[in-house]
Amino acid sequence: MKPLLDRLQDESPLLFDGAFGTELFARGVALPNSALANKAEPEAVVAVHRAYLDAGSDLIETNTFVASPLHLEMAGTAADDAAQLARLGAEHARQAVEESGREAYVLGSLGPSPGAIEADTGDPSFGIANQRVRDAHQQVAEALARGGVDGFAVETMFSAREAAIAVEVARQFGLPISVSMTYKFTVDPGTGEAVYRTDWGHSAADLLDELASGALSGGDDLLPSVQLLGLNCGAEPERAEHTGIAYAVEGTRQLAAALAARGIEGKHFIAYPNAGLPRIDAAGQTTFPLGPEAMAAQLPDLLVAGVRVVGGCCGTTPAHIRAFRQVLDRTP
Repeated sequence: MKPLLDRLQDESPLLFDGAFGTELFARGVALPNSALANKAEPEAVVAVHRAYLDAGSDLIETNTFVASPLHLEMAGTAADDAAQLARLGAEHARQAVEESGREAYVLGSLGPSPGAIEADTGDPSFGIANQRVRDAHQQVAEALARGGVDGFAVETMFSAREAAIAVEVARQFGLPISVSMTYKFTVDPGTGEAVYRTDWGHSAADLLDELASGALSGGDDLLPSVQLLGLNCGAEPERAEHTGIAYAVEGTRQLAAALAARGIEGKHFIAYPNAGLPRIDAAGQTTFPLGPEAMAAQLPDLLVAGVRVVGGCCGTTPAHIRAFRQVLDRTP
């Protein structure tokens, strides 16, 4: 199998996986922090990975989105379990790939900290101190690298500055890095145009500028260390045209424009949106409005936008990924 960096140079897109925590829950695993399943329910973790691989995923990510010691503290568990949980997460993903018999890559998930950080608030007594954020990402990334991941997914970032911290940590391992933000719809008051911004007010352009600035990496431009840029998650309660695949298409367009405006070339796009906005049905169950066929029908639009790695986030299932696989297999 080609190294992931080489595979990204191929014209054919790669299929990512879908939501993980909800799949664990569907298997009866209910824990205060989903990363705890890496130790408490390893068979279920491997089974979720296998379900996505069997559906056709070329890439899967580790169950470490909330493995950070900062998240473990919030869950009332030992923060020093982070390294063990992350290493197990990588090993479970690798086991699933081996058992599947497929050629597939494993990305180590590095999720956002549970709250605003000092770099955004300017006040360590309010935001989580930058050093604590850096140390948390270091623990998880180091363990993931030891566990044998093929790259890192810095994902669901609300803060361009935290994304820069995570990239600065991850780059020391010499593996490919993907960075994705999660956006909401806003309107530029001057032009009236749609602008996607995170909850902290950061756009795709802000992410590029923060990575390039070296402000949180000792003056080093971090963009050369990042191979994939894009977005994940995201859903608008009253704007169907800015949710699901449509959200991913528009977000990719805005990212492409920001790259072009800065003369940045050679980056690949990644997008894995939600299956719409979650709803509570009459039985009190959480449901998502966009089924596999509905999302898959729009997938060609995402490919036309230039996305190299496609997948799903909250609300997507192995059935969604299987439907995506069928579309990709029919695409010339």
